Amino acid sequence: MKVAVVGGGINGLCCAWQLAVAGYQVQLFERDELMQATSQASSKLLHGGLRYLEQAEFRLVHEALQERRWWLKKAPSLTRRLPLLFPLYQGGSRPRWQLKLGLMLYDFLSGKKGIGRHRWLTPQQVLRCSPALKPQGLTGAYLFFDGQMDDYKLGLWVAEQARKAGAILHCQSPVVQLSGAGALVVAGQAQWQQFDVVINVAGPWSNALLEQSGLVVDTPLDLVRGSHLVLPAVSRYGHMLQVPGEQRLVFVLPYQGDTLVGTTEVRQQLHEKIVVSDQERHYLLSLYNHYFNQPATRNDIVREFAGVRPLLGGSQDAGRASREYQLHWQQQVLTVSGGKWTTARALARAVVEQVKQNAL
Repeated sequence: MKVAVVGGGINGLCCAWQLAVAGYQVQLFERDELMQATSQASSKLLHGGLRYLEQAEFRLVHEALQERRWWLKKAPSLTRRLPLLFPLYQGGSRPRWQLKLGLMLYDFLSGKKGIGRHRWLTPQQVLRCSPALKPQGLTGAYLFFDGQMDDYKLGLWVAEQARKAGAILHCQSPVVQLSGAGALVVAGQAQWQQFDVVINVAGPWSNALLEQSGLVVDTPLDLVRGSHLVLPAVSRYGHMLQVPGEQRLVFVLPYQGDTLVGTTEVRQQLHEKIVVSDQERHYLLSLYNHYFNQPATRNDIVREFAGVRPLLGGSQDAGRASREYQLHWQQQVLTVSGGKWTTARALARAVVEQVKQNAL
């Protein structure tokens, strides 16, 4: 059975890998190079998504926590366990009991795949871990653990697993049209290529591909830009920080000898350039300077990057858009909508099951 996968981000690569392992003849088509867009512009975390518990996304968090452990175990040279501090200050928007309940649930959902249980630290203990944090008003912090990765290199590792399993990966091969009968056209080629099934997992571009192919768009997407700044090193611990005056959370993380600050959540159109805006730059620097003693300015920015995440639509607040994924068939075309980096392999397993059922 011949299967085409459209999209060479982490979800597409995992789909190609798992389909090849399941015995299908797989060809993947990527318009650029592998892992060039959203998938290498992440916050570099393999995590369950502690904040998604506030949105009652228990299934997603449980699945992500199980997958987190798998990535850490299978690719130890590209991943690591990361200690994270969630500091609490007087007047913060989340009370200590709420965070305690959330972290207890986070540990519970990890089950036997946990990588370390949370604990409370006194202000003195917090400052020993992260001396650059401002001590004024600090009441303590919760210490918990998640995973960290090199998203680009880990994605290329997945690509290599896909190739070893027999998948053929085509780069610089933009698909310009799909047929419900399971065929596709690559730019610059006049002929249709026929497959038994086409998996449309083009991320932010998946619905645009359906539209230009005259197919129905069943699942609306929120295209949300996430921007990050890279600053000089500040701590070997990660930080999950509440944005003053908001319910949002932003990460300040050690990464490859520097500090990663992000992310933002700004709605984006496909035709707009995907870059860090002045407003986002100011937003992230202000957040950083609110919590750390040594202020950072634009001159301190080592580099910056942005990516567009295709989130399931329906939320007025981009920050509360679901990180779940959905699968939708149109004849022999299966479109993948949404998803998050950590659950890419689980999403791919769901795709394999759908393809198996479709063949019955």
